[in-house]
Amino acid sequence: MRALQQAITDKAELWRDVVKIGRTHLEDAVPLTVGQEWSGYAPQLEQACERVVDSSAGLLELAMGGTAVGTGLNAPEGFAEQVADEIARATGFSFTTARNKFAAQGGLDAMVGASSGLRALAVPLMKIANDIRWLASGPRCGLGELVLPSNEPGSSIMPGKVNPTQCEAMVMVCIQVLSEDQAIAFAGSQGNFELNAMRPVIINDFLHMTGILADACAKFREYCVEGAELDRERIEEYVDRSLMLVTALSPVIGYDKASAIAHRANDGGTTLRAAALASGYVSGEEFDRIVDPTAMAGPTPA
Repeated sequence: MRALQQAITDKAELWRDVVKIGRTHLEDAVPLTVGQEWSGYAPQLEQACERVVDSSAGLLELAMGGTAVGTGLNAPEGFAEQVADEIARATGFSFTTARNKFAAQGGLDAMVGASSGLRALAVPLMKIANDIRWLASGPRCGLGELVLPSNEPGSSIMPGKVNPTQCEAMVMVCIQVLSEDQAIAFAGSQGNFELNAMRPVIINDFLHMTGILADACAKFREYCVEGAELDRERIEEYVDRSLMLVTALSPVIGYDKASAIAHRANDGGTTLRAAALASGYVSGEEFDRIVDPTAMAGPTPA
């Protein structure tokens, strides 16, 4: 995950000055840079990584030594502590004996919490993968801003077609993780009195989640993110055609007049500049000075 985060950070830096049109509600919005867009992906993964680490802290408390119901009946004195110390030495992790064996055996809350950390990673990964495959849709009848590596042969029936298979694989992995997280939460709620017997399904799903997430992050980085390129001509074309650049005029001529210009351009099939000049609200010199996509994008976060 950290390697994927770094690859995304590298792309954000590489593309920090490429101005593009933003999108909200799936509709055209004001400009930003590709670097700004991708700079938002990296912190999402950084925050998710922190949640994974934080949520796993409870896994270091071991129920071993509680024996049948948590009382420690028949366990030699010091057994629980000795086992925890031995496991800690063998693994390099700071395992300890659980402070309350009744909680550790009757509930599996630490596992449920750790699973939620993986869920917190799957959510932004799915968002990022979906963004990338939408941005790469095309090449001629979609958004087409991104050009993804051609890793696999195309469609079995459509020669030359290239599909965003790595994005689709990541989405499917995230769906699986979200589903298994639900199963773990449900299993965690099924403790009865002094024992939750659902450990097998929980550990099976948890280990599967970690395995497929790690693999998906590695493959997505190697076969998608690192080789992704920009179609700069398409991006520039979208910027030139955008009606939402009119937002820069709002502080100068007011919202209603700016809105009228946008509608006039859209209805008449003209450029925003032509509609603005025809409206008489601004001169060509004023329009060129005010409607500057690069200035509208602002600085990229460090």
